Amino acid sequence: MAWFFADTDITTENYTLTGEDASHIARSLRMKVGEKLTLCTPDGRRHECEITAFSRDEVVVRILCSTECEQEPTVKISLFIALMKGDKLDDVIQKAVELGVHEITPFLSTRCISRPDEKSLVKKQQRWQKIADNAASQARRGILPRVNPCIDIADLPRAAKACEKAIVFYECGGEKLRDLIPADSRSLALITGSEGGFEEAEIETLKAAGVAVATLGRRILRAQTAPVAAISAAMLLTGNLE
Repeated sequence: MAWFFADTDITTENYTLTGEDASHIARSLRMKVGEKLTLCTPDGRRHECEITAFSRDEVVVRILCSTECEQEPTVKISLFIALMKGDKLDDVIQKAVELGVHEITPFLSTRCISRPDEKSLVKKQQRWQKIADNAASQARRGILPRVNPCIDIADLPRAAKACEKAIVFYECGGEKLRDLIPADSRSLALITGSEGGFEEAEIETLKAAGVAVATLGRRILRAQTAPVAAISAAMLLTGNLE
């Protein structure tokens, strides 16, 4: 069944989809009156709907039934990922959303090779958000994970403070993940570096701010592999890959 996201909670019997969603339903999917689709709302509910009418750039649906959305993991993962060269971050964002991250925040560290200007970063963020939205729909997520504006590594401790635990993955070693992530974790900040990894001084600064340092094993993973491995491991340890 086609899967879409509403901008607001639904409290009425009917709802109108507009913009790209309406165009996708009418022109790409070529859906017709009477066909059904799923709408997820910000309040975490899933609504099974039936198309009742088409108009110019609008699709009207009737709510048939509503339930709590069960697609979301029990742990909210905030992924902090260093900027990478080229379009490597595109694939990471796609896979991270498919695996269940709650939000993604790019950051600049000392060894980042990619250093786009402010205007380029705005355009990149818009593209990354669209990639995240498409991945959320494909994976049948209950929410649209946010891709936040890029920050500096110095701002990481403050940005990750809302999570129960913040973990940085260091290529030079650290604690085992199973010792850091309890099965009942509710929120985690996972931090991974760029192609050049982290400087030791950056790790020490993060440790001083209360960030735990972890390892992903004895092998050195590529910058675009490490976040996918970290998210997968965290999901497994919290029972969200069962």
